[in-house]
Amino acid sequence: MIQPLNDEPSLYKDFLDAGHEGAQHVAYWTKDYQKLYDRALSLGYTVAQEAAIQGGRFAYLDTETHPGTVIEISDIGGAKGELFAALREMAAAWDGTNPINKVG
Repeated sequence: MIQPLNDEPSLYKDFLDAGHEGAQHVAYWTKDYQKLYDRALSLGYTVAQEAAIQGGRFAYLDTETHPGTVIEISDIGGAKGELFAALREMAAAWDGTNPINKVG
């Protein structure tokens, strides 16, 4: 879950400001990010926002197929992949208590 905590411009804020609720984006994780990125652009997708977390690149792609919902492509190699693996393990072991867990 992602919760904007300020008024800085972002796709998350745009989603909420438009009155949407629910899924803001759907992510596709890959270890061959550049190949997926190039393929998306070749299919006509445009990048709305992109950056890197711990060296792992990601991009949000504009799409009109579902109002308010965008597609994320994300590199899960390196440190970012390790972080996401740890999050997956935490989620699998969660027993329903302590609904908010801090990472890091």
